[in-house]
Amino acid sequence: MFNYFDNQKEFMRKVDTAWLRMESPSNLMMITGMMFLDNLPNYDDFLEMVRNNFLSFRRFRQKAVMNSTGTYWQDDEFFDIKGHVRRAALPGNADYAELQDFVSDLASSPLDKSKPLWQFHIVENYEKGPVVVIRIHHCYADGIALIQVLLSMTSTDREKSLILRPDSKNKEHHRKLGMVRSFVDPAKKQFNNSLKLLEKFKDIGIEAIQNPELLEKGASEVIDIVGELYNALTLPDDPQTVFKSQLSVRKNAAWADSICLGKVKAIAYATGTTVNDVLISNLAGALREYMLDVGEDPDDVVINATVPVNLRPLEHAKNLGNHFGLVFLKLPIFEENPLKRLEYVHNEMNELKKSKQAIVSFGLLSAIGLAPEAIQNMMLNLFSKKATTVLTNVPGPQVPLYIAGSRVEKMMFWVPQNGTIGMGISILSYNGKVEFGLIVDKNLVSDPQNVIKEFPNQFDNLLDCMMMHPWDGEIHSEIID
Repeated sequence: MFNYFDNQKEFMRKVDTAWLRMESPSNLMMITGMMFLDNLPNYDDFLEMVRNNFLSFRRFRQKAVMNSTGTYWQDDEFFDIKGHVRRAALPGNADYAELQDFVSDLASSPLDKSKPLWQFHIVENYEKGPVVVIRIHHCYADGIALIQVLLSMTSTDREKSLILRPDSKNKEHHRKLGMVRSFVDPAKKQFNNSLKLLEKFKDIGIEAIQNPELLEKGASEVIDIVGELYNALTLPDDPQTVFKSQLSVRKNAAWADSICLGKVKAIAYATGTTVNDVLISNLAGALREYMLDVGEDPDDVVINATVPVNLRPLEHAKNLGNHFGLVFLKLPIFEENPLKRLEYVHNEMNELKKSKQAIVSFGLLSAIGLAPEAIQNMMLNLFSKKATTVLTNVPGPQVPLYIAGSRVEKMMFWVPQNGTIGMGISILSYNGKVEFGLIVDKNLVSDPQNVIKEFPNQFDNLLDCMMMHPWDGEIHSEIID
């Protein structure tokens, strides 16, 4: 039998080290999530589910240790599950505002580094039903791996969700249900071919910076990667807007009303775009409306979002760790017309399909994991100045799930930001609906609800705009002019 407490050290991968070292008072490196349930799970049943399934991943019984000898994983010999699975009650009316404050407090509070860096908080008295808030440090895993972890804890049957075991013959294979594919992945085919070039990229990256004439040769895939590195380093800083300024140490979280995924798919099909195009163009419209509301002119504004791109096969997600790169996606805040915004985003996403930005950023994260702190901070500040927000879109399960005997009615999560970026936007589809989440520094937006309320409104505006014009599956100039 495996001994969880052998106290052995396991050195941390360079990319995971980067996420551990990236944390600052202004930007904690936690992924925060929520599950709204139809009834309150029995606490002992929930503990048993966590013990049998979540903790079947050895990593979650380990501390992330960083000292003069290096960065490594070490078994927590004093591990106590009740220190990580807690019950909570909201004060006052236990309404949306109280839950919003509770989640924001957690998102602004660091995890205890003397223990494994994760927690479950079972909120027992929210007015619309129980809620489970989850916090996991980014150094443990990326979002695609954590979705797989979540699926290992759930079932499509209420009764089976009470008896789930990792080695159970009745264990469900969620992949067969088509529940999860990948992150927003605008260049997956290109990136798979580029992975083998990672070591070459590390060797020639500095040479490319010192000798930009290499880019003119432009013949091989390696040179393409060098070009992406050069382009990333020379990308202009994002403009100063209400969404990009000095950061505090407080993050506020909010979530929007759900949107029907079927309607989003219908618009994507009718316009010859994708679900991602439609959702991203709508959020650009929401950011535009907020700027107008606070008296800021968005008409000449284009901002960048950093978008995670999965760089490993889905079946390897169970190994945890971080295996993704980042791409810069331009958001057309300047555009008032919903269909023109959709066309702009669609074209930008098509350009990213030819890009190798993700493999470049993955290599840079590996380098940051090895670099001295001063160089790490310099690199983080350099790249974070080039974007205003982190944008994550996760296609989740499209059937209802159950956890510890309770049905999951709605799911939401918030991604961490780094460096000088103070805003994170999350999109998650679950059980036929699309959920929008926003987390933003208090010094930028005091109440994120004023931004996120526009997400469904922008979707309605796009629908209205389309109803006024015929279409045949493509965006045409007579529709968008």
